[in-house]
Amino acid sequence: MADLFGADDDKPVKAATPLADRLRPTTLAEVVGQEHLTGEDGALTRLIRSGSLGSMIFWGPPGTGKTTVARLLAGETNLAFEQISAIFSGVAELKKVFEAARLRRQNGRQTLLFVDEIHRFNRAQQDSFLPVMEDGTVVLVGATTENPSFELNAALLSRARVLVFHTLGEESLRQLLSRAEEIEEKPLPLDEEARAVLIRMADGDGRASLTLAEEAWRAARPGEVFNAETLQRVLQRRAPVYGKSQDGHYNLISALHKSVRGSDPDAALYYLARMLDAGENPLYLGRRLVRMASEDIGLADPQALVVANAAKDAYDYLGSPEGELALAQATVYLATAPKSNAVYTAFKAAMRSAKEHGSLLPPKHILNAPTKLMKEEDYGAGYQYDHDQPDAFSGQDYFPEKMGRQTYYDPPERGFEREIRKRLDYWSKVRRERGAMDR
Repeated sequence: MADLFGADDDKPVKAATPLADRLRPTTLAEVVGQEHLTGEDGALTRLIRSGSLGSMIFWGPPGTGKTTVARLLAGETNLAFEQISAIFSGVAELKKVFEAARLRRQNGRQTLLFVDEIHRFNRAQQDSFLPVMEDGTVVLVGATTENPSFELNAALLSRARVLVFHTLGEESLRQLLSRAEEIEEKPLPLDEEARAVLIRMADGDGRASLTLAEEAWRAARPGEVFNAETLQRVLQRRAPVYGKSQDGHYNLISALHKSVRGSDPDAALYYLARMLDAGENPLYLGRRLVRMASEDIGLADPQALVVANAAKDAYDYLGSPEGELALAQATVYLATAPKSNAVYTAFKAAMRSAKEHGSLLPPKHILNAPTKLMKEEDYGAGYQYDHDQPDAFSGQDYFPEKMGRQTYYDPPERGFEREIRKRLDYWSKVRRERGAMDR
């Protein structure tokens, strides 16, 4: 008897290999959208030419080619390819993988170990990679969608190079769809406007664009060509619609950001509403509000970041349309909050100093001395415990000695930062007075 899964009970229909797998590049040169890494003068191309491949962390959004590039690297350098996922693997699995890699090494072949979602491993699990990285048992390639600076151990990061994968642009997605049409030997059943809508639906994700293309082919009747409206109805998805300009998305998010920065809640609400009405992903807008809270308000109103995060989480919990009101509430709060980019400016200045003076050790008096040798070397000598001092403030110098004191953070006389300014001025005065007494 025929059913949904096959012509009859004895002959089920075999699932076809997904288009994304059939379209997987076979050489680095075929990778789309990451020319800064895989192009003729790309970072990975140079590494392969040098004959030396160190451990790496691939950081970028989903569907940008991280797994594919790792496989190709193994192939082009004749390394054995081993893949695990931090979501499904634990310590026992890691031990098995490391032991297999050691056996290969003894037989003269190194292993490229690709770890997907590496940021999901805890600190101890991340540390377990260090010995096999250091002795050359594996070349580690970790993939993450999260900022490695916050999610990965410093020890792991110091042994690996971070390479950034970019969201695929419109032209890159068009290239993927053209390749798909060549492989399938038939055009997509879409007019030009519908093709543009499908690309916007993919939101920079190459795998998503190919999955959507497959859905369109399956849904179309013989000879049928979808327009934009029909495509969205058939796929049960809505793409952001910004009129004829492909820059509409960027123009409107820029207008929203600048309206918030300019303390105009009415204009900010207008642009928020326009983007929601156009079908923009509300969680994208939530993330942008979080960014605005940090970049343009900062410590002038410390609650701004709390409110923005709460709005994002509220939308994630409620969905549309109820959750959209939380985004509107956060938008008004941010627009009416006192503004300050002092922390933003201070952080950029501190990052420049970190790059310039990254090899300097902290002063010995603020380092712990857990061993006898370190105590003999005066580690921790002279440290003053701030809570034992008047006003819980010792006024010690914490910068590396060769740098001397630096000033990055300069809060304005606005909002809560007016109070922070008073504290900093007071501590600066006490520091000068105690310095004069010591002399």
